[in-house]
Amino acid sequence: MSDWVLLGLIAALVVLLLLTVFGFVVYSGLFTEVVVSAGSPPLGSITLAYKFRVGPYGESGQLFTDGCSISSKLCSIGVYYDNPHTVPPEKCRFAIGRILSEGDAKPSEEQIKRFQKYGFKIFSFPAPSHVVMATFPFTTPLSIHLAVNRVHPALDTYIKERKLCAHPRIEIYKEDRIYFVCPLARQGDFYVPEMKELERKSRAAAVEAEDAQTDITGADTMSETSSISMEATTDSRDTSVATSILLPFPASRGREEADNRSEHSYSESGASGSSFEELDLEVTGDGEGAPGLLPDAGYVGNQEATDKWTKEPIAAERGEE
Repeated sequence: MSDWVLLGLIAALVVLLLLTVFGFVVYSGLFTEVVVSAGSPPLGSITLAYKFRVGPYGESGQLFTDGCSISSKLCSIGVYYDNPHTVPPEKCRFAIGRILSEGDAKPSEEQIKRFQKYGFKIFSFPAPSHVVMATFPFTTPLSIHLAVNRVHPALDTYIKERKLCAHPRIEIYKEDRIYFVCPLARQGDFYVPEMKELERKSRAAAVEAEDAQTDITGADTMSETSSISMEATTDSRDTSVATSILLPFPASRGREEADNRSEHSYSESGASGSSFEELDLEVTGDGEGAPGLLPDAGYVGNQEATDKWTKEPIAAERGEE
């Protein structure tokens, strides 16, 4: 009889443990409905102390811990610039830190010096005018993992369905809520200086690569053209010699035929040039041909937005200016 009582107690304890775990997960936000909307942001301008990193987003946890160890009363913030689904983990860029002040309030010199002592840098974000946003309860450490796995897919779906340009992804941990904010305008204002510098270098490298490719293509084209011209000249000379041997026309007649051949070749070149000009006019003359190139260009632009959630170099450059 005592064995049955012992087994019953063990079973009851297991059930209570499972119920406790289930309750903890529910309390952390397991069944919380994720509502994504566009509108005014939940906060204004902010001044933050941050550390910038390039690498897997999983490394952000240590940076959050570093900020909390300096001041546990301040709100945490994370800014993620790249889409981890399309960008290799080792190339993802992000900034993690603490919010020193909001709105018109100024951070104290003591706070600034304390964070700078531990390698943090100070930067300010303006108040975004319009954003895509969502919130999630922040009741336990598990809430962070649930939020990441539930909110970001909802944001992706919302932005994709409405074809919006919303980036970077900003997470703000404030009291018992996690705010997910994606600016819809002036995204470059939310690029920290290190990110702007990387964007500038990336654009410069892209321009150099494009120029190098153009030079190589131009050299190949000129080489092919020269080869064709040499072959044509050689054939022409051979033909002239054979003709003069087989058909001994007067010198004046030979010069006239040579002139005719030269004129004919020049006309062919002119015709080719005319056709090329007409092609240019068809593409760019009335503006109707140009959109034919837009699908490829649009694809590249969309891919960059997807890769970077945001990466918009123009916006970043605008932010620098």
